[in-house]
Amino acid sequence: MTVLRPRPAPARPAPGASSSLTKSQRLLGRDWRLAALFIGPTLVLVAGLILFPIVSSIFTSATERHGAETVFVGLDNYTALIDDTLFHTGVLNSFVFTAYAEIFKVTLGLIAALMLHHMRRGRAIVAGVILLPWVVPTVVTAFTWRSLFDPIFGSVNVLLTDSGIGPGLAAIGLVDKWPAEWLSDPNLAMPAVILVNVWKGIPFFAVTFLAGLKAIDSGLYEAAMVDGASPWQRFVHITLPGLRHVMIVTVLLSSIWTFNNFDLIWLMTQGGPGDATAPYVMVAYSKAILQLQLGAGAAVTLVMLPIIGILVVILVRMMRRNDLPSAGDMGRRRLTPAQRRAMPWVIVVVSVLVLVWASPQIVWKAALVLGVFVLLAAAVGRVVSAFAARGNRVAARLVSGTGTGVALVGLLGFVLAPLYWMTITAFKSDDQIVARTDDLWPTPWTTEQFTNLFTGRAFGTWYVNTILVSVASTVIALVCAALAGYALARLRFRGSESFTVTILLTYVMPGALLFIPLYQMMSGIGLNDSLWSLVLAYPTFTLPFATWLLVGYFKSIPADLEEAALVDGCTRFGAFIRIVLPLAKPGLLAVALFTLTNAWNEFLFAFVFITNDDYKTLPVGMQSMIFGDVVPQGQLAAASLLISIPVVLMYALGQRFLTEGLTAGAVKG
Repeated sequence: MTVLRPRPAPARPAPGASSSLTKSQRLLGRDWRLAALFIGPTLVLVAGLILFPIVSSIFTSATERHGAETVFVGLDNYTALIDDTLFHTGVLNSFVFTAYAEIFKVTLGLIAALMLHHMRRGRAIVAGVILLPWVVPTVVTAFTWRSLFDPIFGSVNVLLTDSGIGPGLAAIGLVDKWPAEWLSDPNLAMPAVILVNVWKGIPFFAVTFLAGLKAIDSGLYEAAMVDGASPWQRFVHITLPGLRHVMIVTVLLSSIWTFNNFDLIWLMTQGGPGDATAPYVMVAYSKAILQLQLGAGAAVTLVMLPIIGILVVILVRMMRRNDLPSAGDMGRRRLTPAQRRAMPWVIVVVSVLVLVWASPQIVWKAALVLGVFVLLAAAVGRVVSAFAARGNRVAARLVSGTGTGVALVGLLGFVLAPLYWMTITAFKSDDQIVARTDDLWPTPWTTEQFTNLFTGRAFGTWYVNTILVSVASTVIALVCAALAGYALARLRFRGSESFTVTILLTYVMPGALLFIPLYQMMSGIGLNDSLWSLVLAYPTFTLPFATWLLVGYFKSIPADLEEAALVDGCTRFGAFIRIVLPLAKPGLLAVALFTLTNAWNEFLFAFVFITNDDYKTLPVGMQSMIFGDVVPQGQLAAASLLISIPVVLMYALGQRFLTEGLTAGAVKG
């Protein structure tokens, strides 16, 4: 049967554009000249600081340093890794660290999101409090928990002993002895750093899952309730499927970050005791920076590239799912419904088997702890369902409210306790810290630690350096991202789709792949031990995200406003300056806040590039305050408080703009 369709109306040329295009415009796109001007700075930075260093790292991995000379050795650095037990241990540690951290972050983040979603009052305040661990710098997180875990000066052992929980943990075998030596016991060090990573990561999962819950159609729940579905059935058949896309993207993104984690583990344990917590990134750092074998270090990072690449490709496809429907349809056609249902279970079973093989001493402990959380949540849900089925809605609401309240108090206690400990330690005297008097409330309060911090130390210089580097790198990222984001969102030119995908790929590319070639590059041009090395390097992890976010935000601005300005005689660049940028203030502020805080908190590049005290930033400077076993607990707490306050204030003041900017960018980007 022939179907007659109306002829589509001819496309109307944009105002101010000629109806006939030149040969170059037909070949490269109507706006290619302006696009080249707008994208040029970002293209130079991405190519020079990300793509070229990765290619350079490949060549470096085929070399070896012999005295003052560097010789070509082909694949020798890669073949040497086959028998390198330290490398094997590092890869295994990275996998174990990532797997357990993601399992707990997904579970606890989902529970936190469900609690927040069902809160009627105070949701914004509670969400802001839960976000604090994600906001505070990693160096603050590491030193605070390191202080808490300290067997002499910390409070974890004291509180667990006084409550009777600690001896109980030893009785059931969760710890080998009591009091526990959390960071110096090979069997406890890895669970301890996993716990800290979970503490810092729960807010990210909770906030993203909460956004996913809000996007689920409430009519589905109402229809299910009419059909008599229990809360558990609604959770399994509506909530989880509705969160599937958000969960996959969040877990993949977090897995890439966690697998390549360096700063948290280094600041807490430096890979010890022995090599019990050393990830593969630390192995690469040891070979390249400490042993000056750049080729061997580059080989360690590049041999992990296929694994990271698979995760990155899957993540990019998921993040661009709406733009690539045919690819998703093809993937769905390859699998039958039974295969799609079985795939998650296959992945779970395979992951559990690998964890049993990789960490037999941890797996049953993690299963026990995780099982307690899941069983408690399931038990409360079952009791609520039973009361609701009998028509006793008052009892159902009472049990549900009580269970949610207890869980919320426990979550807030877990989130706030380390931050409270950091704050009160900063206002204790050295005598109080050493004598363990007035652990939970300083008596008297004193500013001794702040005075000592600025006396005879370069802390003020570190603070100024951090401000200068953060502001300079933020300005560079903001200007370049605004220009490139507008070009990708509005201008027509060949290669825009490919450049957008490249931006996404570089956004999730871990710094572990870049620090060796960038270190080599900075040494080659004489910028090591210079703040300029950080100003140039920081856009590698801020610019791609900023560009991707602003692409989405610019797409959310109606194009008719620009067209009206063009009709009135305004140039494209003039419309960008006078019309688009003022309307994009929330997106620009979100980008500025994100880039500024990331530059403020960055550790790996600053740790590798800077050795001179006069050029250190706060995270690296604080790490250098520790001399062997001498840890100035009070001064580190005071420094942690001073480095955290600006970040927390920025997020508190810019939370509305951050939410609006991220939401628009996520929807369109």
